[in-house]
Amino acid sequence: MPTQLNGKRVAFLMTDGVEQVEFTEPWDALKGAGVNVGIVSPTEGTVLGMHGIDKGDAFDVDLRVADADASDFDALVLPGGVVNADHLRMDEASVAFVRAFFEQHKPVAAICHAPWILAEADVVRGRTMTSYPSLATDLRNAGAAWLDERVVVDQGLVTSRRPDDLPAFIDKMIEEISEGEHAGQNV
Repeated sequence: MPTQLNGKRVAFLMTDGVEQVEFTEPWDALKGAGVNVGIVSPTEGTVLGMHGIDKGDAFDVDLRVADADASDFDALVLPGGVVNADHLRMDEASVAFVRAFFEQHKPVAAICHAPWILAEADVVRGRTMTSYPSLATDLRNAGAAWLDERVVVDQGLVTSRRPDDLPAFIDKMIEEISEGEHAGQNV
């Protein structure tokens, strides 16, 4: 793993209904690379993971998004899950938190349904990206060029389609975080 990740801080923005494997595998990879990771959520206490439609494990929230500041982090990871993504895009503090990473040119990695919040934050216009296929029209309507590929990287924005794409997603996520800020990562 790149030593450039030692000591970096990465936020995982999520809430109940997060697709568990899309959280745990990137989390474990970043922790293994020396990253300080934390769960940011609209709720306090815990968030419930899901295995598709089956309940998974509960994970402790480190910081409420209303109290979070993107300037305290080096990058943002957005795990998927239909319920998770839908609830986050309806939460004003979560949308503002996501937008702040783009304003600060910091890497953002989003998988599966997570790009819904990117469309809500109005940060996909002119970007090339992927997502779970059912979001293609939403992302195109928000101004993105949508591709059906395992992973797409565009100036610090890493996107993937589904859990099967996690190995490629994690590799590119780590690469972009190790590179740091990207001038093209903006609103």
